[in-house]
Amino acid sequence: MDTASQQRILGYFIEEAKEHLQTLEQGILQLSAVAQDPERVNEMFRAAHSVKGGAAMLGYNSIQKTAHRLEDSFKVLKENPISVDQKLESLFLAGYDVLHDLIERLESPSGLAKEEANHIIQQAEKNFLQLQSYLTQLKTGKSANNKNAQIAEKTKVGLKHMLQLFKQKPTIENRQKLAKLCQALGNLAPEVNGWQHLTKVAQKAILQPQNSHNVLAPLVIKEIKWAADLMQAGKASQIAPSANLERLAGGSKPAVPTITIPLEPQQAAKLILTNFNQQQVAQLVQILSNQF
Repeated sequence: MDTASQQRILGYFIEEAKEHLQTLEQGILQLSAVAQDPERVNEMFRAAHSVKGGAAMLGYNSIQKTAHRLEDSFKVLKENPISVDQKLESLFLAGYDVLHDLIERLESPSGLAKEEANHIIQQAEKNFLQLQSYLTQLKTGKSANNKNAQIAEKTKVGLKHMLQLFKQKPTIENRQKLAKLCQALGNLAPEVNGWQHLTKVAQKAILQPQNSHNVLAPLVIKEIKWAADLMQAGKASQIAPSANLERLAGGSKPAVPTITIPLEPQQAAKLILTNFNQQQVAQLVQILSNQF
């Protein structure tokens, strides 16, 4: 396809996406009323779905992923009677702002660079996790959601203490304190296998004398924080330590599963999204962004 045709198709996509953005914005700004009208909720669901499909066809993965997250959230509204409050409106609006920003940058003369797109969706991930978590809480009203919120809060406190310990000299006593803190964090959710495995791997990595605090601190704190966010969002099954943390923990590890990645970018992206969990995708995006 020649450049002129590509630009024409891109122009069609942007114009259509802007119409869908208008539908989303109007709906979110009136979300309390819209949530009571199944047809209007479905209209917003279809708008996000259309943007997702168009972006996927053109290979704009950041826009596709963001629209998909909004689509999933509107699906919850479609299928469950939820009482909308200010917090939910704000979370939806923040998600909409991300999608609007990406499309606006795509329309600009400089276009949407992969690096900035990756940075935007990484920054937005916390909001989408909070949105999904809050929707789950409003949908079910179960104590499990309150428990996960409490775990997240206690984890936050524990990680602050951990950071202070990492700033101290890496003595044996200090490493033992950090290891005990990992154990205490693990005890917050003894029934969650991924959480248990992660905190135990972190504990082993900390006790390895060859691992410096400078190497351990960002990795351990980031992964435990990410895991707590996943748990709060109802995605505990996705919790797993990274390959880097496993390596620092030492010892024998099971063979790493492999997949064959096709050279065509869109097919490669689909294969990665099918086989990788959310944390692995985020790590892959970070690695790739550092290479360019």
